[in-house]
Amino acid sequence: MLYARRALIRELAAYGIRCRIDAMKILYALFAAAILALGVLHMATTFRLSSSPVAKVWFFGAGMALALAGVLNFLNRRYGLAAFGLRAACIGTNLLMVCFASIAGRVTGASVTEQVVMLTVLISALVLSALRSASIGPQTPRA
Repeated sequence: MLYARRALIRELAAYGIRCRIDAMKILYALFAAAILALGVLHMATTFRLSSSPVAKVWFFGAGMALALAGVLNFLNRRYGLAAFGLRAACIGTNLLMVCFASIAGRVTGASVTEQVVMLTVLISALVLSALRSASIGPQTPRA
């Protein structure tokens, strides 16, 4: 089956038709990596804060939530078609992260650029997590 799919992709490429589905999978991986990187950056900058220890703990916790959302998106990209519960949890998490980031950006006084970058990454991941074409289908085990 894998050989037939590769042959079909080669035939389509010969006629100038590019495989858009593979681009969606790559794009979803990039946005998942961006969310994970933003979470790690958020956790790393915690120690440069000049606020109370309680605020640092909450700031670090928000970074952990971002990083775990990135990992969840990676899991959804790989196993989301086979595990509906994982896909639903990922979509719900992404929706909550978008809502939380938009409210937190307003409350904390984040700059417009920071809000645009964060919301662009999170909304893109939300849309891609809902698309079946951005996930990798189940693979047959190799002998």
